[in-house]
Amino acid sequence: MDVTSRASQTKMAEGPKIELFIKASGDAESVGNCPFCQRLFMILLLKGAKFTLTTVDMKRAPDLLKDVAPGSQPPFLLYNKELKTDTNKIEEFLEETLAPPEYPKLCCQYKESNNAGEDIFLKFSAYIKNPDPASNPRLEKKFLSTLVKLNMFLEAPLPYELDKNPNASESSRCFLDGDTLTLADCNLLPKLNIIKVVCKKYRNYDIPVELKGLTRYLDNAYGQDEFRFTCPQESEILMAYQSVAKYLNK
Repeated sequence: MDVTSRASQTKMAEGPKIELFIKASGDAESVGNCPFCQRLFMILLLKGAKFTLTTVDMKRAPDLLKDVAPGSQPPFLLYNKELKTDTNKIEEFLEETLAPPEYPKLCCQYKESNNAGEDIFLKFSAYIKNPDPASNPRLEKKFLSTLVKLNMFLEAPLPYELDKNPNASESSRCFLDGDTLTLADCNLLPKLNIIKVVCKKYRNYDIPVELKGLTRYLDNAYGQDEFRFTCPQESEILMAYQSVAKYLNK
């Protein structure tokens, strides 16, 4: 499918030919569960670039991959027919190549924003893979501590907020680095979406509403087309975790 964000619809100049290949869902057409794929999808939408999106049916992938990207797995990118396969390097390339003034800058203003929430997915994985009820409280506590740490970051005013109001004791920003989505959000939000869906299913666990900064962050994120539009269906996430997540033994 051809994907054009609202920003790119106003551009008249012919841009580069960009083709993004991501994992397909079980129906072989819509977006599959892959936070790395969603990350790059979000970046291209936020950049306002015109690009072609191809969902790769992994059951039939060998033929396509053999012709387009032998030895690779989605996500991968063709930029003017040049193949790029490493997610981190693709992100760096897009930030450097799709640059101002034609495209917005997405890197963070504050380096701390890049590391916010970096340990959450690891603790979530240990928590959700454990079937032992005796171990659950300890693993849940460790997982919760990472959410609390992220919440503290989101509630603490950033320097630009303190410049506006030196007496501010709590942040009101929408996202990690400010009021616009950045590369850091494109990395973290797809993982938080997976966590939200899987924890509810296998532990009946919701992100505590007391974590006001994190709750505000997620509410703002789901209000953005670039995030909501790129999220896989919940059924896709649960299907992906069917062989990984464990219910607690009774």
